Amino acid sequence: MKSKKENPYKEVLTQLIVDIFEKSGNTALNYKQVAAKLNITDTDSKVTISDILTDGTRTGQFNQPERGKFQLKQLHVYVTGKVDMTADGSAYIVPEDDTESDIYVAPRKLRQALHNDIVKVHVYERKKGRKREGEVVEILQRAKTDFTGTIDISKTYAFFQPDDRKMLHDIFIPLDNLNGAKNGEKVLVSILEWPKNAKNPIGTVKSVLGKKGENNTEMNAILADFGFPLEFPKAVEDAANSISDIISAEEIAKRHDFRNTTTFTIDPADAKDFDDAISFKKLENGNYEVGVHIADVSHYVTPDSTLDKEAFERGTSVYLVDRVIPMLPERLSNNLCSLRPNEDKLCFSAVFELDEKANVHDQWFGRTVIHSDRRLSYEQAQEIIEGKEDELSEAILKLNELAFILRERKFKAGAISFESEEVKFNLDENGKPIGVYTKVRKEAHKLIEDFMLLANRKVAEFIGRMGKGKNKLPFVYRFHDVPNPETLTSFSQFASRFGHRLSIKTDKETAKSLNSLLTKIEGSKEQNLLTSLAIRSMAKAIYTTKKSSHYGLAFDFYTHFTSPIRRYPDVMVHRLLQYYLDGGRKVNADHYEKMSEHSSQMEKKAAEAERASIKYKQAEYLQDQIGVEYKGLVSGVTEWGMYVEIEENKCEGMVRLRDITDDFYTLDEKNFAIIGQRKKNVYQLGDEVQIKVKKVDLEKRQIDFTLLS
Repeated sequence: MKSKKENPYKEVLTQLIVDIFEKSGNTALNYKQVAAKLNITDTDSKVTISDILTDGTRTGQFNQPERGKFQLKQLHVYVTGKVDMTADGSAYIVPEDDTESDIYVAPRKLRQALHNDIVKVHVYERKKGRKREGEVVEILQRAKTDFTGTIDISKTYAFFQPDDRKMLHDIFIPLDNLNGAKNGEKVLVSILEWPKNAKNPIGTVKSVLGKKGENNTEMNAILADFGFPLEFPKAVEDAANSISDIISAEEIAKRHDFRNTTTFTIDPADAKDFDDAISFKKLENGNYEVGVHIADVSHYVTPDSTLDKEAFERGTSVYLVDRVIPMLPERLSNNLCSLRPNEDKLCFSAVFELDEKANVHDQWFGRTVIHSDRRLSYEQAQEIIEGKEDELSEAILKLNELAFILRERKFKAGAISFESEEVKFNLDENGKPIGVYTKVRKEAHKLIEDFMLLANRKVAEFIGRMGKGKNKLPFVYRFHDVPNPETLTSFSQFASRFGHRLSIKTDKETAKSLNSLLTKIEGSKEQNLLTSLAIRSMAKAIYTTKKSSHYGLAFDFYTHFTSPIRRYPDVMVHRLLQYYLDGGRKVNADHYEKMSEHSSQMEKKAAEAERASIKYKQAEYLQDQIGVEYKGLVSGVTEWGMYVEIEENKCEGMVRLRDITDDFYTLDEKNFAIIGQRKKNVYQLGDEVQIKVKKVDLEKRQIDFTLLS
């Protein structure tokens, strides 16, 4: 016979009873009235209702205002929130309503909820001075059901150990569900079910990633971990391959023809997809016509088509250390849409008439056909800027002058210049890192960037100023909020340790003094640390229909128009812009807001995947350097250790507090420091330390250091 606790019927009935009280405004009811409201007539069930109400009164769920009548003890006993797992198997539920405090849930009361799931929690009445506690009553939405990890096969069954440190349960795999996986291999597993009283969920192997520790296996594992597909479905590839590469005369007739205007692309030397081209023409009135020509992806990818659905789901291309996972199949990204030289290409363009002072006198947006004359790498363009004679010299030198004026104007208006050193790996043919170098951004990079910013800003302004109040036209903007004052204050206090003063009275002053700080630290040993902390103290930029400004760039209106091959929001922007140019009326803002939210989430995941691939390469690079000594900077502090970034190669690892044996160290969160309790030794963010590589765990992408001084 089942115990009371295991009676699933009773559990469901309890939930139904609670719902009745909540719906009736918590009116006091006896068990017969509750039964009537539930349309329950059989005696056994009525007895069970009576038992639930009596037991619930003892446990504090119900109370009895008068004999035989019951009420919920607390009307709002249920809270919806997100699970944040801790290492010991308990969790904190972060409520959707951010004014409420977190709710602690003990491991046995989690009811199979996993990290980041959205759950409904029954919150207990708080005892005086105690934190809020509760138990999960329903899982509303699973954050993920697919995990990467290692398969361990025995004679009769298999177990799967997830890589994800927040996934604390192994997954049971019946032998029929192995799909060709061999013992010890790295695989992607999907949870199929989790029986009520089972300790472990049951899963199936979705795909075999390969041998642990191999570059390909580990990169695919990172992609799978963040929910990015490893290949395009056949239907998507077929849809891409069925598109003709012939541009018809009718299509060209509909467009503005730029094929006889000097046009070129500037991209990294190893780029395969060219999103943007620039055209240049000197006008008779002494002004310049500058065209920013963007691949017309929305011509090929139509709403709700197979290609469109796949691109929307992915949201973005993902750039790992050694590979690009494109948002669109190669047929589109590297062929049809890529603005390759000496080929006619369809574009969506923003064309500006600029004077010598880079003021915009006229602008035009619309569909075009172009023919790029040259494909330049950044290095080649830089050589022309630095004086190398070339047939494009006149165009590039003038564009560089205009870009410089646009840049200066942007900074005068309060834009912030985040220039951190970008570290890249030299990889051998197997993807193994054999060296590290710093990527330097010169004028050629900035030239392209400033004209892309101009196009993005002017497109957003054009739509943003079209309607007023209720007649405002819904559009997808790239919004960046002002910084949070608290995080800014703590950043300012930290910067003062290096002798830098920040004025943070107003948003404008903040931007101005941040800029002078970021210029001052260029090339210094603390540049990376202070820049990344400054970036962390800023709000994150998102896609939204609700707000249009960009604090970091000091623009009132900003959007993303210039990269539709690799970003889905740019495709939405192209479609909306064309729709409004054709005289279209308002669209459904909520629909575009939901799509924008998804795009922001996918962008965040792509950034996390990229970071994970960098961490992997850093670990791989230091794998052969156990015992090697380096100089580093303290780049982070936590209660279990301090992070140190090696000055020479920017690889980051951890010195664990338990390994610093000269004292007992604890975290001083307010001062970004760890402090020795007896000798009062202090290690603070930004301190220079000498370390030795102690241990590297490739699978966990973790590097451990020993502190030498």
